[in-house]
Amino acid sequence: MKLLCGRSCAVPDVLACQHCAETVALPCFSDEDLVFRAQSGDGEAVEKLVSRYKSFVSLRSQAFFLAGADRDDVIQEGMIGLYKAILRFDCARGASFKTFAELCINRQILTAVKTASRQKHQPLNSYVSMNLGADAVSCHEQSGFVAAEQKQNPEYILIERENLNGIHGRIDEVLSKFEAEVLMHHLNGLSYNEIAKQLGRDSKAVDNALQRIKRKLEKFLLV
Repeated sequence: MKLLCGRSCAVPDVLACQHCAETVALPCFSDEDLVFRAQSGDGEAVEKLVSRYKSFVSLRSQAFFLAGADRDDVIQEGMIGLYKAILRFDCARGASFKTFAELCINRQILTAVKTASRQKHQPLNSYVSMNLGADAVSCHEQSGFVAAEQKQNPEYILIERENLNGIHGRIDEVLSKFEAEVLMHHLNGLSYNEIAKQLGRDSKAVDNALQRIKRKLEKFLLV
C-alpha cells in the first residue's frame, strides 16, 4: 500500500502515518490517522483533532438553553465527549471516527442535560436540548462497547430514546406554533432579522418570542 508520503508499506493505513510523520504535515492526515497518533501520545495530533471538531461542538452547544449558566459550560461538555472519542475509538469496529466522535459529543452533552434537569434543587446548572434527535444515542452502544463506565462512574446516567422523545413531546406542548418556528430557525443559526424575514414578522416579535421561549423552557426544567 502507499503511505501518505508516497512510499510503499505493508502496514495498515493507521500505522502509515507514523512512517510519514516527518514528510507529511498534520493537516494532510485523516481523522483516523490523527487518532492513532493521539492514542500514541502525540499532543499535536490531539490539538489538530480538537481544531477540526470545535466548530461541530460549538454548533451543538447552540441547541441548548442554560438556566443561569454560560454557553461555555455546554461547549466544555462537548469537548469532554470529543476527548473520550479520541481515547476510545477503535478503527477495527468499522465506523468512521467522525461518526463515533459526533455520537460521543452528543452523548456527553445529553448526559449533562439529563443529569442537570434531574437536579431540581440546582436550577442554575440545568440545560435542555432542543434539536438532538432520538437517534443521538450512546457512543458506547453504537460502537459495541460494554457500558462498564457506568459502574465505575455513579454520575453517568443512561439516556434512553424514549426519554428523548418525551422531552421533545413536552417541549412541543409548551410552545406555540410561532415560538416553535422561531426556535427552529434560531437553532439553525439564523439572525433575528433573517428569522423575521422567513416568518413575515418584525425582529421585535422574534426577540419577544425568544424571550418567552427561554422563560417557558426554564420553567419546564423545574417541572
